[in-house]
Amino acid sequence: MAMKYRRVLLKCSGEALMGPTPYGIDFETVDRITAEIKAVHALGAEVSLVIGGGNIFRGVAGATQGMQRASADYMGMLATVINALAVQHALESHDVPTRVMSAIRMDTVCEPYIRRRAIRHLEKGRVVIFAAGTGNPFFTTDTAAALRAAEMGCDALLKGTQVDGVYSDDPKKNKAATRYDTLTYMDVLQRDLKVMDASAVSLARENRIPILVFSLHEAGGFAKVLAGTGRCTVIQDQ
Repeated sequence: MAMKYRRVLLKCSGEALMGPTPYGIDFETVDRITAEIKAVHALGAEVSLVIGGGNIFRGVAGATQGMQRASADYMGMLATVINALAVQHALESHDVPTRVMSAIRMDTVCEPYIRRRAIRHLEKGRVVIFAAGTGNPFFTTDTAAALRAAEMGCDALLKGTQVDGVYSDDPKKNKAATRYDTLTYMDVLQRDLKVMDASAVSLARENRIPILVFSLHEAGGFAKVLAGTGRCTVIQDQ
């Protein structure tokens, strides 16, 4: 299968790892997602990941309960490290070489994030999982994903979701919601479509990185999207 995008970053939410469970990590779901990543890796794609932490702790939610926002965000960053280690284990059980790199140093469990080292890992065929967001409070993992995609020189930033693209409203709640095949960055910002936060979309726009929104639940969907044949919404300047 010929690939349209060779070096990519996949962003998925922490909630994607929950599967049918109400909290935490469902390892059957993680195994299914990592099998999709393995298939893409086997085609020769250079893959990096950013995973949210909302299945364990969400900083914004902590702040609404009276916690200082910065402290809550740091807790959320640590949750992303837990998820990164879980995904690393699943990938390596599929014989996919993997490195976890954290923006917050914790050398006993993973490598510190160093841009040139991360690029070298990708060049050597390792899947790189970026953990702990940007290492700073007040920034989401969406923004971290756009930042790392720009730093790695990625051909595309992929957002794995529960649906097959971007809709005008939640299609699970509103059956009349309109699905978009293509959008511009400004369309997303002006219509407040909630695909990714505004800073992430703006960062992708500044670096001319297309954002591809697709369903994590379609078998083989990740590979098809990289080949340019999969069902997704493409966000880029026309």
